[in-house]
Amino acid sequence: MTSSPELTFNDGNTIPQLGYGVWQVEDDVAEKVVIQAFEAGYRHIDTARIYGNEAGVGRAIQASGLKPEELFITTKVWNSDQGYDSTLAAFDASMQRLGLETLDMYLIHWEQPKQDKYVETWKALIELQKHGRVKTIGVCNFTKEALQRLIDETGVVPAINQIELHPFFNQSALREFDAAHGILTQAWSPLGQGGELLESAVIGQIAAKHNATPAQVVIAWHLAIGNVVIPKSVTESRIRENYAALDVSLDETDLQALDGLDRSAEGAGRIGADPAVSDFA
Repeated sequence: MTSSPELTFNDGNTIPQLGYGVWQVEDDVAEKVVIQAFEAGYRHIDTARIYGNEAGVGRAIQASGLKPEELFITTKVWNSDQGYDSTLAAFDASMQRLGLETLDMYLIHWEQPKQDKYVETWKALIELQKHGRVKTIGVCNFTKEALQRLIDETGVVPAINQIELHPFFNQSALREFDAAHGILTQAWSPLGQGGELLESAVIGQIAAKHNATPAQVVIAWHLAIGNVVIPKSVTESRIRENYAALDVSLDETDLQALDGLDRSAEGAGRIGADPAVSDFA
């Protein structure tokens, strides 16, 4: 079985580049599919408090028989829990649900600019890391401006920025900013949504060339350009197929064709909320 490559954070820790995400997976289903993901070879699981499935992920960890040091588990502080003390309390509650004593990575889920609590929330994450409760800390859905503010006001650079990222919305400018500051970029909704991306003729041609599925081609693109990627499926065969993208090797022509699918210049391509203006509980 092929193992995922490991990328190194700016804090010296490492993360499996290919992980398994459980967004919109019900708690009882999460237990089953995370076990299937472990069996397929995944060791990196991405959950969040707002997903409502931390307990299911925790049960899967316990049932797997895998040691904590063999796994990489991420969860996130939700918007309504932002703030210094409330973040610390939210972390404790997440750890209880996960059944873990130490977490591999804790993230701020959204920037929430109008709420304007992300700096004090970040200070809580710094404190958790100092006390060894979490190994690595980072953010999701942060703009360049918000990242710079965290760095300027705390001196601590996030290890990762998890953002919407797929060939229709490839976030090249934000990826460049992240890389220039030693921040890894992680992709959520890496396969797009609704199937349009995977039905692209360009991706279909590349898939046929490599005897791969369209999803495998897109995952291989993420891996090739240096993203941490967390595809999600609740179908066991697709969980395994997605993991097998590790064996798909794209050439420069393939990568250029996939880069050419970006729709950002036309103001299109984004699926989710714009973190620069979005605030929600």
